Amino acid sequence: MRVKRVAFADKRVKKAFDELRSGRFEEKRLAEFIEDAIGELKENPFAGAAIPRRLWPAVYVKKYGIDNLRKYNLPNAWRLAYTLKGNEVEIISIILEWFDHEGYEKRFGYKKR
Repeated sequence: MRVKRVAFADKRVKKAFDELRSGRFEEKRLAEFIEDAIGELKENPFAGAAIPRRLWPAVYVKKYGIDNLRKYNLPNAWRLAYTLKGNEVEIISIILEWFDHEGYEKRFGYKKR
């Protein structure tokens, strides 16, 4: 059985998460939603929906070199974008970004800026 874990894509993403935890009530609530998602992704890295390649934002491919992309629906219409990396020993869910529904639509080109 493979070890399952969750990581942040880079220090900037981790710092943003840490700032949520010490923010206002709404930000702390979002941090709780993300923590719940992390718990679920540790159990089942495939809990989120796969996003078809044609919809991948170029920034993710360029910055992180992803070869798969998934989204996890958080409460209150928030979305968590993540990718999976792994081998025979472990599988890592790597959190790329989270956003509200409007931010998600912009990032994925559903809504023009």
